[in-house]
Amino acid sequence: MSVPRRFIISVFVLLSALFIKADAFAVEKAVTWNFDKEAAGKLPAGWKVEVTNPRGNIATWVVISDSNDGEKTQVFAITNANDDFGGTFNICWTDSVQFKDGEIEVRFKAIKGVEDQGGGPLWRVQDKYNYYVARANPLENNFRVYYVKDGDRKTLDSARVDVPSKKWHTIKIVHKGNHIEGYLNGKKYLDVKDSTFKDAGGVGLWTKADAVTYFDDLNLFLIDSGK
Repeated sequence: MSVPRRFIISVFVLLSALFIKADAFAVEKAVTWNFDKEAAGKLPAGWKVEVTNPRGNIATWVVISDSNDGEKTQVFAITNANDDFGGTFNICWTDSVQFKDGEIEVRFKAIKGVEDQGGGPLWRVQDKYNYYVARANPLENNFRVYYVKDGDRKTLDSARVDVPSKKWHTIKIVHKGNHIEGYLNGKKYLDVKDSTFKDAGGVGLWTKADAVTYFDDLNLFLIDSGK
């Protein structure tokens, strides 16, 4: 049976697009934490809890059971911030993976918080006082990317966007060289260039003040920064 020429052309175009994307991103390694195989009530292996500018007790981060789009699953959560100071940044991160260039994507659900809500990923983490972070905040209805240097936070780009609490949202960051792009729920909102942190660093999750937030499906796509 002969294969229709139109079908052959369609397959060729699709494969060509995939190869072009693969070459553009030059993915060397993909890493995923969906937390389903982690022990409930504990931290994922290799992760550590720290605080930028603490004023009270350290926050509580644990793996818990929840539902993700109606399906029972395990998520990673900050269940008790233990501090409502607006300058306190609660972080949980790992240096087992070194992220310099590539994509980082995570789902989050803001549960509660009076001073602050929401959160997002951090990357190129040098230590608890130096890193990049992107976060969405339901109280302020905005999506922002920052750097935190020596504990001081500076806004690099910001966008007004509706971010309802108690619903799952997805943040994706694409970072190559000094170019950072930020996506929320599949739409690009942020685009900025910054050279504060040029070296690879750890990755993790971030909230502020008293925000209680759930996270799931943290995905990294590491690319060859030489291309």
